[in-house]
Amino acid sequence: MKKRLAWIGLGAAAAALLLAAQQSDVIIKLTKGDKVAIAVPDLRGAGEAQQYMDVFNQTLWSDLESSGLFYMVPKSMYPLQVAQRPEDFRPPVQAAVGGRQIPQGPWLTDWSAPPVKANYLSFGYTAAENGQLVLRGWLYNVTQPTLSSAQIFGKVYLAPLSEDGARKEAHDFAADILKQFGGVSLEGTKIYFVRGSRGVKEIWSMDPDGANQKQITSYHSLSLTPAVSPDGTRLAFTSYAKGNPGIFVFSLDTGRRLPFYNVESSVVTTPEFTPDGTEILYAAALGSGTQVWTQICIANLDGSNMRRLTYSRSVDVEPKVNPKTGAEIAFISGRSGPAQLFRMTMEGTDVRLLTTGEGDVANPAWHPDGQHLAFSWTRGYAPGNYNIFVMDVASRNFVQLTHGAGRNEHPSWAPDGRHLVFSSNRSGSNQIWTMLADGTQLKQLTTQGENEMPVWAK
Repeated sequence: MKKRLAWIGLGAAAAALLLAAQQSDVIIKLTKGDKVAIAVPDLRGAGEAQQYMDVFNQTLWSDLESSGLFYMVPKSMYPLQVAQRPEDFRPPVQAAVGGRQIPQGPWLTDWSAPPVKANYLSFGYTAAENGQLVLRGWLYNVTQPTLSSAQIFGKVYLAPLSEDGARKEAHDFAADILKQFGGVSLEGTKIYFVRGSRGVKEIWSMDPDGANQKQITSYHSLSLTPAVSPDGTRLAFTSYAKGNPGIFVFSLDTGRRLPFYNVESSVVTTPEFTPDGTEILYAAALGSGTQVWTQICIANLDGSNMRRLTYSRSVDVEPKVNPKTGAEIAFISGRSGPAQLFRMTMEGTDVRLLTTGEGDVANPAWHPDGQHLAFSWTRGYAPGNYNIFVMDVASRNFVQLTHGAGRNEHPSWAPDGRHLVFSSNRSGSNQIWTMLADGTQLKQLTTQGENEMPVWAK
């Protein structure tokens, strides 16, 4: 009996190790391995420029830290002398007796050696020139032996002499740094989300850091499940503004509603643009009498030429098209019992179950690489509450990103594929949060009202 229990224990341990390895494999694919150490000392400004340096330095640090690409060396470890220009560096000289290195001023090894132990250094300075904020910024590989081999780039940036200008310059400088490491700046991207309660919910937008929150719709009704076209010019969502639910299409350029023909139905919801931007998928209650089921459809951008893709005797909702291939759809269906994650072709054929059948699944979201899906699932350590999971579709290995912190739903990938936005009530009310693809660096973006259903768009 003891031997049998021992084998059972070993089997459970082996299974746990295998699951951990599978989860690690998913995360490694998404986060692309080890982080490099970067030192980002505060830049100073000459004259009028200095008053904007706090916002500049905060923005630069935040952009690089939130990218998930770097280990940010703490500023408390930095040397006292910080170069502002390449000319400020002075190589040490060798003593005539004993061969000891004698410092002559700031040098690369001040940053590469302990206690800093950085691989890279950003530095520079700003000045007010002709009514503009001028930044001269450099990125150096401080592990190199000479200044010429250390410089990765040096560049001049121009912006208005204001806080907004300082913020823009910091974003631009950070974007150029990220580019050197295969990173993608999130500057210029938008997060669209739903705000409101008590029968009135509108679509809002904001920057990736939660700034510039603006109301987009004003229908004084329920506006839900937003989706953005690939070119960022159209917003589609479910609206009850005309009584029955319908798909509304809204021009983000003109702020006007565009025509869309809706089928008359008790359920019309979860719109999704195809990757080429020429069609819209959605779910609608179809049929007659007692044989009415919510099914997945596809139509032209104006709602014409609607075709039905699913014919199950169950609820099929939330179609999401693979952004890389445009050839398959992930969706949620109750055809096997509880709501689960499935995929099928664009013609509605070759339907396959992706999740295990446990719990309830909702809100699928394709990673930009077309190989991973994020979704909400009640499986895990908080029964009854949804948590965010990520799956490698080919292997069906998955990893749980949120644990025991309220109800976490509606994940959506950032264009860089390294960040997720989602809604959570972990703070006591529904708010919008972001995190890295490994579940770290959680940040709350909204605090006012009730906020949900975020989608991250270019």
